[in-house]
Amino acid sequence: MQTGEDIRILNEKIQQAASFIDTIKNTLSKVIVGQQEMIDRLVIALLSNGHILLEGVPGLAKTLTIKSMAQAIQAKFSRIQFTPDLLPADVTGTMIYNQQRNEFVVRKGPIFANFILADEINRAPAKVQSALLEAMQEKQVTIGDHTFALQEPFLVLATQNPLEQEGTYPLPEAQVDRFMMKVIVGYPDKNEELLIMRSQVQELQPPVINPVVSIDEVNLGKYLTRQVYIDEKIEKYIVDIVFATRYPDQYNLFKLKNSISYGASPRASINLALAAKANAFMHKRGFVVPDDIKTVCKDVMRHRIGLTYEAEAENINTESILGEILRTVNVP
Repeated sequence: MQTGEDIRILNEKIQQAASFIDTIKNTLSKVIVGQQEMIDRLVIALLSNGHILLEGVPGLAKTLTIKSMAQAIQAKFSRIQFTPDLLPADVTGTMIYNQQRNEFVVRKGPIFANFILADEINRAPAKVQSALLEAMQEKQVTIGDHTFALQEPFLVLATQNPLEQEGTYPLPEAQVDRFMMKVIVGYPDKNEELLIMRSQVQELQPPVINPVVSIDEVNLGKYLTRQVYIDEKIEKYIVDIVFATRYPDQYNLFKLKNSISYGASPRASINLALAAKANAFMHKRGFVVPDDIKTVCKDVMRHRIGLTYEAEAENINTESILGEILRTVNVP
């Protein structure tokens, strides 16, 4: 149990340590126009050791954002374009024969980086998706008889295109559940689009991003994020939100009972707490408030709820279900 003095000391530490987040955001603003929500979610995932599934139409700076963040943090970036003919070895690596040494040696794949962009993950077969998701879950890769731990920080950002469904292999629910958040990336507004157009038309070369944050600063941020205080009432609030997706009638949400085929898994509770802590850290606070939960709730939960045929027929989506749950569940 943390005392008020403990939280005050933690607050001071966090206010000093969290300065690198402003540095990252200011650096990214040189090349990224808008998309603050996507950048915030990337920072939350970075602090929480989570991974993100991004859904949005092409051209919304998804690749540019994560590549720029990797450059700003002095980390290794790797982009994997998922295609139907991709093999697991193309992601993780394989054993190749070395004639000079007369033996098989390991050639590591693109998964061995700090920031991985898995572009259009739903274009590759399940076997390839599983290879990536295993590395995400275990934080290690096995090639032949050798097992290699993946270097921290390790952040996977997978994208899927909501428009083209031909030739795609939808991610199974059990695999989607391994992503900490599913973020819907929207279009920029008119002013942002105008700035994007001007910058692309006027500049021959994009601004160069130099490393401004060290891995040690990020690792300290990750450590302090885990120390952020979360009150027992807030913990119960998280559990109530998750249980409301499983047993809506217990929370007087009778009209949702026929809309939800299955509720969120225990990973939802864990990730909701972690994301809320990271959001508090990002705002230089050593304690979680209910608004932290509300801010990250939809991103953490939207891919963990199954809809019934009745819900789809009535155009009910997970956004509206989560909105109803947040309005109904008692806030501490």
